[in-house]
Amino acid sequence: MPQVQNIQWFPGHMAKTRRLIKEMLPLIDLVAEIIDARIPISSRNPEINKLVESKPRIVLLNKCDMADDKATRQWVEYLNDENTLAIPVDCKTGKGFDKFLPAVRQILQPKLEKLQSKGMGGRTLRVMIVGIPNVGKSSFINRLVGKSSAKVENRPGVTRGNQWFMIGKGVELLDTPGVLWPKFEDQKVGEHLAFTGAIKDSILDTETLAMRLLESLQTMYPQMLAERYKLKCDVENTDSYELLCEIGKNRGMKISGGEVDTERAANTVLEEFRNTKIGRITLERC
Repeated sequence: MPQVQNIQWFPGHMAKTRRLIKEMLPLIDLVAEIIDARIPISSRNPEINKLVESKPRIVLLNKCDMADDKATRQWVEYLNDENTLAIPVDCKTGKGFDKFLPAVRQILQPKLEKLQSKGMGGRTLRVMIVGIPNVGKSSFINRLVGKSSAKVENRPGVTRGNQWFMIGKGVELLDTPGVLWPKFEDQKVGEHLAFTGAIKDSILDTETLAMRLLESLQTMYPQMLAERYKLKCDVENTDSYELLCEIGKNRGMKISGGEVDTERAANTVLEEFRNTKIGRITLERC
């Protein structure tokens, strides 16, 4: 079994983001927290609760078209039971986007009525978008705005400063850079973030990471794994390194001497998980 890695990741700009969030909070009416539907626990920054204090919140389960649909429904029910409005969305297809503005106005209805009574009914509502790097904040804003106004790149941590965008009538969004937290108390959290690409691959051992992912898939989605890589072995009871070798062998990934190129096989497993080629997968259950 591969050794659990001690993953830590807290660049200086993330510390700055925490300060920016605190500074902008007095201007904000509602916080929209974007998380990854495939890892709803690991993609929620535990510091967000402290950072946004008691502001009303919506949770957007992004990349829902990459996640297990049944698991996503269960997460929505769980979050709703916790008095948090949750909406599955997908930035590529626009799924769930029609529910966002109505939900904002629904949650802020008491505030709207109070503003109306004070003769301030036309005041713009301000929504802060928060989330970890690479979870889709800028893509979400781009889709709502209707053009590429927020810088989007499939690399963790490219949005460096606060940006405001007008969407709909009387609603503004504040984009903030992605922020992780100083220490992952549970190393599985760090691994799950690495599986999805929220942490740069360059700070991790790719083969170990791929084996850890295979261990999760062996337990949760053995049939998908077997079908994708044409595995004839007992997937659930095979050592993850042997599985990686079998995957490389089946894909013809060989190096000099006929040995399996496990590094190439590892990169393939990670890439195909991230591109949904293995299937729609949710690694965390409520």
